[in-house]
Amino acid sequence: MTPRILLPLLILAAACSGSDDGPTPPAGETAIRLEAVAAGLQSPVHVTAPAGDARLFIVEQPGRIRIVENGQLVSTPFLDLSSRVSSSGERGLLSVAFHPRYAQNGFLYVNYTDRSGDTRIERYHVSADRNRADPASASLVVTIAQPASNHNGGLVAFGPDGLLYVGMGDGGGAGDPQEAAQDVRNLLGKMLRLDVDGAQPYAIPATNPYAGRTDARREIWALGLRNPWRFSWDRVAGTLLVADVGQNRLEEVNVVPSTQPGVNYGWDEMEGSGCFEPATGCRRDGLTLPVLEYTHDDGCSITGGFVYRGQDIAGLRGHYLYADFCEGWIRGFRYADGQATDRRTWLEGIGNITSFGEDSRGELYVVVQSGTVYRIRSAS
Repeated sequence: MTPRILLPLLILAAACSGSDDGPTPPAGETAIRLEAVAAGLQSPVHVTAPAGDARLFIVEQPGRIRIVENGQLVSTPFLDLSSRVSSSGERGLLSVAFHPRYAQNGFLYVNYTDRSGDTRIERYHVSADRNRADPASASLVVTIAQPASNHNGGLVAFGPDGLLYVGMGDGGGAGDPQEAAQDVRNLLGKMLRLDVDGAQPYAIPATNPYAGRTDARREIWALGLRNPWRFSWDRVAGTLLVADVGQNRLEEVNVVPSTQPGVNYGWDEMEGSGCFEPATGCRRDGLTLPVLEYTHDDGCSITGGFVYRGQDIAGLRGHYLYADFCEGWIRGFRYADGQATDRRTWLEGIGNITSFGEDSRGELYVVVQSGTVYRIRSAS
């Protein structure tokens, strides 16, 4: 789908047509609209905020972090890493995470692909100017070699346990040619969990599934991922939701308890709930299969979002929102009794959605590749 640069300010869910994923909300029920909060950005891919901070921080793929404060986009970047970043295709500056005690320690963590195309997680410190990070404060947390230019994962985020999680793709190429995702000696195709407060650059949490092993990478929290393009936690239900981009057929959302270690999401033996490598027998024992999937008849690349726990849209509360990058729709579901229920399409025709974001109040945002960040509002 061609990106719609001139997206109308208000997009009403009631105006959307139905879809295979369920109806749009009928008249009288909750509907949502999008309200632009920042425009003219260069390939935005992430938006977030520190705890208790009213500002928004927007990541631009070429290597800059921008601030929206009091409704205005600050002209000077909060941090400019463009000279360090390789940015094309799926490479670039892909996310930022603020330490849970950012207000006290000023630490932030970035995930980007460097000039060699490898993943780097670095820590920075805010300067005396609250709207500027100190570029000289860089401290390497971890670097991970990337054999190809795609499937970099890219999200760093602090979990409810205060630990830093890193989503890593399988290293690229079709069908996981490195066989990385199922190899516990390899950090690719994994969710990593690091204790950045326990040591420098990090300590291994004692509850990581391979913490006591010498034949596996102890940083691993979960495995069997192809390209986890955005994950998040539902702080009310205590679940971790991971959207994993598929290969040829299926896009998927996985939901597990946030405290469950060693989850195997199945790639590349499975693509979603379908067998991908018949020669392996496509075992299902010990695998966590998705609670929701859709085929490439309906899209091409999932963009994971959040369970809405904000205060402004009561009828949206408890719904997990996700999108498809190619088709430009936003859909959602509630998770109950191990299943995706109340599945519906909320909006359509938005353009290439690269990410969702959450501010410090729990309100949600939509990031569009063409250069605009929108806030989700009630349409009533």
